[in-house]
Amino acid sequence: MALRHITKISDMSRAEITATLSLALDMKRTPSDYHDALKRKTLLMLFEKPSLRTRVSLEAGMTSLGGHGIAYMTGDSPIGKKETYEDTGAVLSRMVDAVTARVNSRSQIAGLAANSTIPIVNALDDYAHPMQMLADLQVMVEKTSGSASEGCLSGASLAFVGDIQNNVTYDLMRAGIIMGMDVRVSGPAGQDFLPEASVLDECAALAQVTGAGTATVVASAEEAARGADFVYADSWMSYGVSGQARDERLAQLMPWQVTANLMSLASPSAKFMNCLPAMREEEQTAEVIDGPQSIVFDQAENRLHAQKALLVKLILRQF
Repeated sequence: MALRHITKISDMSRAEITATLSLALDMKRTPSDYHDALKRKTLLMLFEKPSLRTRVSLEAGMTSLGGHGIAYMTGDSPIGKKETYEDTGAVLSRMVDAVTARVNSRSQIAGLAANSTIPIVNALDDYAHPMQMLADLQVMVEKTSGSASEGCLSGASLAFVGDIQNNVTYDLMRAGIIMGMDVRVSGPAGQDFLPEASVLDECAALAQVTGAGTATVVASAEEAARGADFVYADSWMSYGVSGQARDERLAQLMPWQVTANLMSLASPSAKFMNCLPAMREEEQTAEVIDGPQSIVFDQAENRLHAQKALLVKLILRQF
């Protein structure tokens, strides 16, 4: 099979996502069956942005598959300064079997992938978060049909409320359309919050495929949540937002806080999701995230299983 890079979730087809989810579910059930699936393989994890879940899940995952993970903090030794990202990708291709990169911008991911002969996986940038998407889709499958098949999430509905100009929103829209879901997103109006035009254009193109779902920007949290099977929130505050800027941002976003009242508009069996870290009484209330509808820790755990499955598929060229 050919070399594959995963820069956003739409780099994968529905069939490829489904196959990855099926493997992830099996790895979760019987992890010992895969203890040497990546024996003597090495993953380099580049971190420009810190992350508890990403680092621990990738390191633990590689160990459980018989491989090895190296965490490289770019704050200690920057990349893209003394040499280009393109050169870095070429060099790393001679030393390790795959690279994940959690960085600031999509151009960095593109640069690493340009000359690489090993898989480059976006572990988060300003445009996408595909590893998170696989974990999210896995938990949605677990809470609905329980098994991964081509139509396992077709017709399911997801509401995302809050800041809709971010990587998670963008990839949720893409992922939902690919999997045949109805995705509704809502947040404050204005250039600081609305999705980029390129994302809306891509979603429109993805929706033309037979059996595809939809992604719609709606005016209010209530409109997004009404009848939804899943209600999703994400952190409102990027690293370093403080003082007056923080206060102003909170005031703008509070109408999109996920409360018990908002959850009551969703399906009676609706589940609450947040990719974490979460701030109680900001993007959601404590009542919601600590309540019986919350599946945030199942969601977080699935970072481990979904990423293991993706790495096996990519490193062993199974796509």
